[in-house]
Amino acid sequence: MGTPARCKRRRVNVCKAKTASQEAAERVGEDESSRTMCFFDQHRFACGDWKWGHFRQHCNREYRTGETCGMKLIMQTVPVSQKCKLCDKIDTKQRRRSAEEDRINRWKREGGKFRASIDRSYDMIRSLDKEIYDLRSERMRKLQAV
Repeated sequence: MGTPARCKRRRVNVCKAKTASQEAAERVGEDESSRTMCFFDQHRFACGDWKWGHFRQHCNREYRTGETCGMKLIMQTVPVSQKCKLCDKIDTKQRRRSAEEDRINRWKREGGKFRASIDRSYDMIRSLDKEIYDLRSERMRKLQAV
């Protein structure tokens, strides 16, 4: 009689192990991304750039309030009709550069009496060109970092 009790106990353990494996199989069937990443909004600008928006939902890895696991998924994309800050800065500097060119052309038409102002405007255009180049390089770095 001692042997059947041992078998009975072993069957219970086997059944419990089977239940645990069934639970694991059910977990594998879930959407994998919903268990391993946190969800955020994404803001897409008119220029094509984007930025992360508000936090929306925790994943199962992170249980602390206010903390995220560090991996991000997009919950929803919010279109923004404006350009990003970098593109706004680039546009502003290009307008300033264009205005300096217009001033130089006007001074040249009026005669050679504004030589110092023309030289100063050329220096301003060179510095604006450098700033525009730096801003475009930063924008490309941001796009390639993704």
